[in-house]
Amino acid sequence: MIIAVLVKYVPDATGARTFTAADSTVDRSGAGLLSELDEYAVEQAILDDALHGSDAPATSLAIAETITKLGNVELIITGMASTDAAMSVVPAMVAERLGLPHIGSVVEFSQADGQATARRDVGAATETVTAALPAVISVTDQSGEPRYPSFKGIMAAKKKQVDTWGLADLGVAPDAVGLSNAWTSVVAITRQPPRAKGEIVTDSGGGAAQLTRFLTSHQFI
Repeated sequence: MIIAVLVKYVPDATGARTFTAADSTVDRSGAGLLSELDEYAVEQAILDDALHGSDAPATSLAIAETITKLGNVELIITGMASTDAAMSVVPAMVAERLGLPHIGSVVEFSQADGQATARRDVGAATETVTAALPAVISVTDQSGEPRYPSFKGIMAAKKKQVDTWGLADLGVAPDAVGLSNAWTSVVAITRQPPRAKGEIVTDSGGGAAQLTRFLTSHQFI
């Protein structure tokens, strides 16, 4: 079985998000590198300057064409959202472009006899969903224990050959992707103000009235 696992070059999820001054796109200078993955890392990458600033529709187009070019892919596994855009729509868009079923918010899944069976938790309920392969499966951060690369794995990944395809290899026109062709754009950026000092309310000396005034003034009640 050929399985495609989508990996994106994104900023550190725990770090502060910044934007470039030139075009208001996410600053990726601190993004994780493919070489930091283990020996089972990505073997095929999409790399083209024209993709810079692409929105979800353009990104899904490039991914779908890559899957098509790979050929005979029976299972496509993605995360639930990237740490930069956090839109959670690209997996469904890829599935739509490829004409494949998509199961989202998956906690665990298995495949057998040409069918994928997935479990997902929806509020207080648990759903079991099946789909015929090939299919797109997007998993949540609860889908399994993280597997951190060993030092040996990191060193092996640094030596691993990663083939790259550009837009020309995929048959995608440059005017179908990129920031200038995105359906949305960032028009203004304002830094989040520093956190203000909190107000302490004691339980004596009119504390209840003070708390009521605070809640009223902030429209909590």
